[in-house]
Amino acid sequence: MAETTVVRKTEKIGEVVSTKMAKTIVVQVTRRVPHPLYKRIVTKRAKFYAHDENSQAKLGDVVRIIENRPLSKLKRWTLGEVVRRAVDTSVAGLTE
Repeated sequence: MAETTVVRKTEKIGEVVSTKMAKTIVVQVTRRVPHPLYKRIVTKRAKFYAHDENSQAKLGDVVRIIENRPLSKLKRWTLGEVVRRAVDTSVAGLTE
């Protein structure tokens, strides 16, 4: 009897810290975990390179990335969706 297994892709939510490459974004994922010995809450961060085909993510956006096959030496993730847009703090919007 052949059983079909559903493969769940790993998803992570993080902030875009770089968009300087073509079709690639760098996403920093932050998690808070207790220290193994001292039990104090510490912040751990990891950077992931993700494929952004249409360059829709901007610097500071909160995005969801989905695990994928290796696309290059470092890219193993693709952009799933933009969860929250970054706040625009440009000076051009101010009028005096």
